Amino acid sequence: MKNGQSQFSEQGQIPDQYYLQPGYILVPDKSVSISTVIGSGVCVCIFDRKNRCGGMNHFQFPLMTVKGKTTPMYGNVATIALVKLMLARETKKKALEAQIFGGAFHSGISDKDVGSENIEIARRVLKKAGITIISEDVGGEKGRKIVFNTHTNEIAVLKVDSLRNVDWYPYA
Repeated sequence: MKNGQSQFSEQGQIPDQYYLQPGYILVPDKSVSISTVIGSGVCVCIFDRKNRCGGMNHFQFPLMTVKGKTTPMYGNVATIALVKLMLARETKKKALEAQIFGGAFHSGISDKDVGSENIEIARRVLKKAGITIISEDVGGEKGRKIVFNTHTNEIAVLKVDSLRNVDWYPYA
């Protein structure tokens, strides 16, 4: 830190902060800091290098297969929607880069590894869309707190052994 500013401040300006709950997508019109907390869910951050802007999704389940019931709680829906929202900003696909976070496996909760399925659907959708994945912090058994600066593409990842209720809803 320098002069009490966080690593996410730029020229003395601390961006607005938003908390992204599961099943939501945010592609802001200005520089903001987006945070979320993920366990077996996944978040995808897409950044436009040319226009210096970005967006994030947060989904809990891999694949929505029922037509007419699309929701961004599902990775295929949330990731396609995030890509479309970024492309709607009049950017070129080649200027976009993605990062994937989450997909933890909770061995005591279920035998099904939803986290791995979530990671795989994010990879598959981004590959099909032609978006380069520049980094991943996925899998394992720890939850993650993510903070994404949409102007600088800086991302902070804090891995935690257990998630508290206040982690999920910090502004409640």
